[in-house]
Formats: sequence, structure tokens, C-alpha cells
Amino acid sequence: MTKEKILVIGASGQIGVELTLALRKIYGEQNVIASDLREQNPLLQGSGPYVSLDVMNKEMLHVQVIRQGVKQIYLLAAILSATGEKNPALAWHLNTQGLLNVLDIAKEEKLSKVYWPSSIAVFGPTSPKRSCPQKTIIEPTTVYGISKYAGEFWCNYYFNKYGVDIRSLRYPGLISYKSAPGGGTTDYAIEIFQAALEHSHYTSFLEKNTYLPMMYIPDAIRATIELMEAPKDKIRERTSYNLAAISFSPEEIAAEIRKHIPGFNISYKTDYRQAIADSWPQSIDDSAARNDWGWQHEYDLSAITKDMLGNLHAKFEMQTEAQASYQI
Repeated sequence: MTKEKILVIGASGQIGVELTLALRKIYGEQNVIASDLREQNPLLQGSGPYVSLDVMNKEMLHVQVIRQGVKQIYLLAAILSATGEKNPALAWHLNTQGLLNVLDIAKEEKLSKVYWPSSIAVFGPTSPKRSCPQKTIIEPTTVYGISKYAGEFWCNYYFNKYGVDIRSLRYPGLISYKSAPGGGTTDYAIEIFQAALEHSHYTSFLEKNTYLPMMYIPDAIRATIELMEAPKDKIRERTSYNLAAISFSPEEIAAEIRKHIPGFNISYKTDYRQAIADSWPQSIDDSAARNDWGWQHEYDLSAITKDMLGNLHAKFEMQTEAQASYQI
């Protein structure tokens, strides 16, 4: 198993925290360097090396890659869908230039592997709504989706022209209890659990029957690592792989939560994120990933709900105890 030095850029974000911890568990704490522009996430403190890094500063990034002896990069820094619509120019600049900076350095330093996530946001209203295939009509309507689709072809270009072994997954909506939502349209599926425990009520910004592809973060982390560990000749898609687990609506997840919290209720007040959600597929065909490198998801809606509520409940209890002891 590889002991190459790995750099995770955007390690304090929703995916970054859990991916960094998983990589350190597998490859050793000192072999995985976490980096971010913002302050280090508390969950990462004491678990391994950390550097403050701006992916837009190409020279500083290049220096760190050489100084740290980095051979693999996981580039997670991005502005997500809903946040990106508030500042399209910034989202485009960060999401595309950050990738180009990493690709150029990977080419020059002959890095062994690079990981960069894409998203179901690359799909648009003209894409098939059900079992959206790997290769289909792709006409994104958000700057996030546009930047991700452009990024996929930059990845393909650098692989074919320069031999950069860059790998990618089109993530669905991701659900996690460890880190806060990051400004995505699918973030309601995190907020709803928190609201259920704290208030027994949630106001959804999506309509009750809005189906979207979703995935529990442990499955997403495992998929990412399995993709990166797969033999090079197994990776046939050099844009980005469709990745899927389950699809559900706000009404369905609310019904599942009621099995654990009978008094929970949900109301609906849609906003601009509804139009984004309506432009995306309701389900994804990820047979290419399953056939090429053996992807299989583990968590269904029932298992996600049980695990999310249990872990969030424990987290809230710890916070309450800490506040009480501080007041004393």
C-alpha cells in the first residue's frame, strides 16, 4: 500500500474533514497533509500536519508540494451551487483556476495521482430525469455546474495530453453529521436532522416531492478512496464518474425521521434553490463505476436516518454538558 505524501486542499470543508481523517487512518497521520484557507477544523486538530494554503496562489502551492514531497493531491476547495449563484464570477474563478493550478503542478512535478470532485450539478434540465446515464446531454444552468463540467474536460485534456493521472467522481448530495452544510442545494438533507432534534420542526426550501440523488458521507469517502486505489487500467472515464446511492424527497425523509421522533413536522417555503433542484436528475445511473472498479453503496435512507439522529443527539448532549460546566 502506498506511503506517498498526500496533500488535501480544502481539508476543513464538508468532504475534506472526513476524507482527511480516513486517509490518515489508512496511510498514516504524517503522510497526509491537511490544508485550507480558513482555520483548521477542530476535528482535524492533533490528527496530523496542517498548513494554511490558498489554492489560488499557484507559486505558494508549488513550493509546498516540493517542500513537503507531495506525490498525490486531493483538491476539494470549491464554491458550491447555491453560494455560487450569489457570486458567479468568484465561483467560476475559484473552481476553474484552482483546478488548473493543481493540474499544472501535477504535470510539472510528475505527481502520481490527483483527485478532483465533480457533481451532479453538471446535469441540466435537458438531461434525463431518471437513471441519468454516464454519457448524456449535459447543459448545466448554474455557474457551479458550468465550472464542474469545464473542469471535467480539463481533467480529460491533462490526462490525454500530459499523462496526469487525475480521477473524479460526480458526487450526489452528501449527508454528514460531522461538519456543517457548505452552501449546496442538497443541504436541506443535513439541516432537517438538526432541526428535528432541536425544534421538532423544519421548514424546507424545496417542495415536498423534490427527488434528488443523495449519499451518506461514509459511502462517499469510501468511493473516493476506492477510486484512487483502483488500478490505472480500470479507470475508463477520464472526465468524471457518475456516483449514486439512493434518491429521496423531503417528504420521504420527514416520514423516516418521524419513526424516531413522532412529533416531528415539516413545512415548505421554496426559494431560488428549487429551480436549481428542478434542473437536476432525480436519480443517477452509475453502472460505469460499478462495472469498472466495483463501486457499491452501503447506506439506505433508514440506515442514514438512524445513524444521523444517533450521532447528532450525542453531539448535542456533549455540547449541552460543556456549556453547563462552563457556566458553573
